[in-house]
Order: sequence, then structure tokens, then C-alpha cells
Amino acid sequence: MSEKTDTRLLGDPFGRRSDAADPLNPVCQNVGVLARTPLFSGVSADDCARVVAAAHVKVFSRRDLLYIEEAPVREVFLLTAGLVKVMKIGVNGTVVILGLGMPGDILGVVNLLSTGRYSTTAAALRLCHALVWRASDFKALVESSAGLYQNVLRIQSEYLLEIEERFREIATEMVGPRVARQLLRLTEKLGGPPNGLVELTLSREEVAQMTGTNLYSISRLLVEWEDRGMVRSRREAVTICDLEALRLISEGF
Repeated sequence: MSEKTDTRLLGDPFGRRSDAADPLNPVCQNVGVLARTPLFSGVSADDCARVVAAAHVKVFSRRDLLYIEEAPVREVFLLTAGLVKVMKIGVNGTVVILGLGMPGDILGVVNLLSTGRYSTTAAALRLCHALVWRASDFKALVESSAGLYQNVLRIQSEYLLEIEERFREIATEMVGPRVARQLLRLTEKLGGPPNGLVELTLSREEVAQMTGTNLYSISRLLVEWEDRGMVRSRREAVTICDLEALRLISEGF
């Protein structure tokens, strides 16, 4: 949902314990750390400090809702630890996951400057910590800082471009390449270790919801890839073992 951030500075996106995951830990309020997030990129230290001072910390347990579709935008969130799924829910209850919020991502801002109502629903996948602003306060801060305003516009643009690309994939590509490409996106955003083993704590159903397919197809695909040594999967996690093999599949080979 945004450019890659060094998530090690902000907390583990998958809920593992760390000092940085404590919302009372100074790292969550450290302007130097937050300045490295897409929201504050290029923003002066004074402006960054002023914006951070207007926020408060909230903690969300697994399955807690940050906001729901069609509700007025009342709060804006900067995730500092944890993992959030951003989704659309159909009238029949069908869920489509549009993206995952990771540490450094700003959530709830897409509609703040337009409709004033959330266009999606966001729920915590793991224990999450976030800096939270009242929407009216955040809007005033954005409008008073040219750098912050440009960053918000860029974040909105990048979000829409990713949604457009994923729509194209669903409309034109087979299941295998688009699942491989989505796993690569998540892996690259997280920034995995040198040995290439990256664990994504997503269930098979959630992978299906992210890639416009069904649980049966995802289960069959992951079993096939596991037999080839590309991934390891369990009930609520997929471990990427062979990034190069996934890249080849994503390119249609």
C-alpha cells in the first residue's frame, strides 16, 4: 500500500514480540524513526514533530476493526506494529482483501480529502499498535504542510495504481502467476532476510481473498508449490522458500 519501509525500526508486522512493539516504547514516538515512513518522507523535522504530537496511541487486538466501510472518516492511523487487512465486503458477505497494512503504512486517509467516508473496512490480523489522529486534526495538519499534502496524494496514487494492476491481473491472467506475484509483492514490502525465507501469516482463505480466487484453488496450488520446495504452508501462514521460482511463475514460465 506504500513504498517499502524498514519495518525493523517500527515493530514486527506479524505480531512477534519486540521492544518496538510496546506502544509506550519511545520508538513509537521517535520522530527520527517515523520520518522514514512514506507519510513523512521529505517533511521537515519540525513539521514531523508537530504532526506526531497531535496523535495518540491505540492498541488493537486480533479481529478488532479500525474502521468500517461507509462510516464517516473520524480517524487516521499510522501503523507502528502489527498487520491489518483492508477489505471490501459484498452484500452477500463475500470478502475481497485489497491490501495489507504493515508498519509505516497510513490507513484511513484515502477518502479523507474526497468523500469523507471510508470506502473500505480495516481489521487487525494480529496485535497492532498505531498512532491515531482525529480526522479533522489530521486534515488541518495536511493542509498546513505542502510536503505532507504531497505525500498523502502520492500514497493515494500508489494505492490506486496497485489496485488497478491487481484488477488487470485478475481479468487477464491465470491463478498461478497472479498468486505468485501477490506473494512477491508482500515479500518485497516486508523485506525478507538474505536466505529468502519469509513467513507471511495469512491463511489460505485470506490468500484467496487477495487474489480473486477460491480456497480450493489456493489449497491445490500451495500443495503443488510445496511439493516443489517453493513454499511451506500451514493453517495460517505461508513461508516463501524459493523467491526465484515464484518470480519465474509470476512471469508466466
